[in-house]
Amino acid sequence: MNVKNAAVILNGFVHDFAAGIWLAAIAAIVLIHRMHGGQAAEIVAILNRLEHIFFWASVVAMVVIMATGAGRTFTYVENWYGPDAEKVRRRMLIIKHLVLFAAFGAGYLCVYGMVFH
Repeated sequence: MNVKNAAVILNGFVHDFAAGIWLAAIAAIVLIHRMHGGQAAEIVAILNRLEHIFFWASVVAMVVIMATGAGRTFTYVENWYGPDAEKVRRRMLIIKHLVLFAAFGAGYLCVYGMVFH
């Protein structure tokens, strides 16, 4: 295997890993925010700081997702599964990315108020 192929595979792994980190960070913000109720002010201050840390970690993960996703675009293999299957695969990729962009937006819309209240 040459270096280019290894870089393409590594790019895909980093892309998927960053997506997992993004989702985990968003979930962590929601869970931490739910812990606020009934806590002393000192504890709420610590929880707020944790929310901020996870929020900015999610932003970094999103940037990595976008950058590695762009890398995937330029390393896309044409007709790997055959011409007919590739047409369906491309349509499904477009739909998947539209859904994921909506998930990014909804995720940040949901947690922004929790983090910056």
